[in-house]
Amino acid sequence: MSAALFDLSGKIALVTGGSRGLGREMVLAFARAGADVVITSRKLEGCREVAREVEALGRKALPVACHVGHWDELDALVDAAYAAFGKVDILVNNAGMSPLAPSSAQTSEELFDKVVGVNFKGPFRLGAVIGERMAAGDGGSIINVSSTGALMPQPRFGPYAGAKAALNALTQVLALEYGPKVRVNTLSAGPFLTDISRSWPEEHRRRTRSALGRPGNPEEVVTSALYLASPASSYTTGALLRVDGGLF
Repeated sequence: MSAALFDLSGKIALVTGGSRGLGREMVLAFARAGADVVITSRKLEGCREVAREVEALGRKALPVACHVGHWDELDALVDAAYAAFGKVDILVNNAGMSPLAPSSAQTSEELFDKVVGVNFKGPFRLGAVIGERMAAGDGGSIINVSSTGALMPQPRFGPYAGAKAALNALTQVLALEYGPKVRVNTLSAGPFLTDISRSWPEEHRRRTRSALGRPGNPEEVVTSALYLASPASSYTTGALLRVDGGLF
């Protein structure tokens, strides 16, 4: 019974930022659960590498280069996904960026627009376009990957914290707009030891101010993502799931 709840056989998942980090872990987890996957990030070769891993698991994969902050590229991505598979059952808005600014006053307009574009504008457009198609079809699940930066904002991360807080609000909007056939939830991620963490101070790679006292390993996001993507969460929508080790 429990295995069947997480079965994604016959499903099509689209994961932005799917070539590395948490996105790659989710792509491979969905494939192992039976889904075919559309993998997108800015660099096509990275997507192709993960696509080969998916195909080695016996599933189909479509690698697509896309900058999620550009609406015209998002529309092309959606067209490519539906042309290849005819539907999208699971959308994961995972792509994000969190550059540190010198200060709020010294944050450039270019940096502000780039951060908001990737972290909020892109997910808004994808969620709206694919959510509408899901609602007109057999339904689906949208997962917005947010951050504890929206819940515990810090100086010099204003555009990022604001964009992720807006993403949290967007989850509620889309859940109401496209329910009951489409479920929309937020996966609020804490610090994970992805490739980005290599630039962190060594102390931050070993310890966090949290109940568990440590950063997460990338594979530890998998069960939460599978829960939100699958029938296991059939009565969960408009929710925010913190996967952060109990940060405080």
